[in-house]
Order: sequence, then C-alpha cells, then structure tokens
Amino acid sequence: MHQTSANRILLLLKNEGPQLAASIGEAFGITSEAARQQLMKMAEDGLVEAVTGTASGRGRPRQLWHLTEAGNRQFPDGHAELTANLLTLLVEQLGSGALDTVISAREIETEKRYLVEIGSEGDLKSRVGRLAAIRTREGYMADSWEDEDGSLILVENHCPICAAASVCAGFCRSELETFRTVLGARVERTEHILHGARRCAYVVNPA
Repeated sequence: MHQTSANRILLLLKNEGPQLAASIGEAFGITSEAARQQLMKMAEDGLVEAVTGTASGRGRPRQLWHLTEAGNRQFPDGHAELTANLLTLLVEQLGSGALDTVISAREIETEKRYLVEIGSEGDLKSRVGRLAAIRTREGYMADSWEDEDGSLILVENHCPICAAASVCAGFCRSELETFRTVLGARVERTEHILHGARRCAYVVNPA
C-alpha cells in the first residue's frame, strides 16, 4: 500500500471513529491482513493505535484502531499555536473583555453570512444539510442525518479552531448560539471534542 492509502485510512478513522482492520480492508477493497500491515506501519509512526473493544457475543475481544493525538494533528489546525498565542496576549494586554468583544463580533459576522447562505427555504432537515456543507467547507468535516426518533443530527469530525476554543470556551458557546439562530431551532451539543470526544455532535429539533 502506498502513502496515499495511509492518508485514506486516517480520513476514514477521523470520519467514522475506531474501526476493525477487517472493516478498513473492506472499505478499501483489500484483505484485512493488508490493512493490518498498513496500520502497524502507521502505529510505528505514532499515527494510530489499537485498543481492545468489547466482544459481541462469544469470542475474543475485538481490536479497534483509532487515531492518536499525532494522527489528529495531520488535519488542518487553523494555525493553532499562533492563534492560541495571540488570544493569550490579547487577554494579557487588553483584558478578558476585549476577547469577549472579538467573540461577539465574530458571532454577528458568522450569523449574517450563514443566514444568507442557508436562507429560509426548505424544511429544517435541508437547512441543517446546508449548514453541514458550509461547515465542511470551513474545515469542520461535518455531516448530518435524521435519527430514528426524527431528531436531526449534525456532527463535526474536526475542529480547525480547537486551539482557540481551548484558550477560551466562549468560542464554543458562540458557535452553539449561532447554530440556534441560523436554524431557528433547538440545538443541543451532545459530544464535545474539548471534553475528550472524538467529534462534536449536535441534536437539532424544531423550536
């Protein structure tokens, strides 16, 4: 397998979460042993690691492969170190109020732009789909679908502003409010990258 195959495996794990070697092989039309060999090479580079999952029924526990911190760093980070340093300096020099002002201004600008792009046409499901497309274009690797109970699910498999959000949780609060405003719906965050989840996930229901 070539390096491009390793990149494809990274993308699969980023989007779909921990996977069996057999599932990875099936996704790319190769044997599970070939997938396992590539995963072992990637593990040597510190990009992935195997964890033991719960076995279904009888049999041995399953070995699931997932991204390490180094693996996650292969995806765009929005100039993480520079962003974090600038925000820290902003607070030190001008106080936390200045950062709040920046976050509020960003929220207003983002809401205006999203409202224009999403529009008011179509049902809530279609608007959530358009929001997911916008977020994907911005680097969040987003997706959306309708759950069995009728709720709409929006997920973001990557956070290109994670460094900024780590310095100030206000960015995450602001994005949640932006989603509620542009969708005109109830939006609740159920998974959060900053709290250790592999992705951010939101449940969307009519207001």
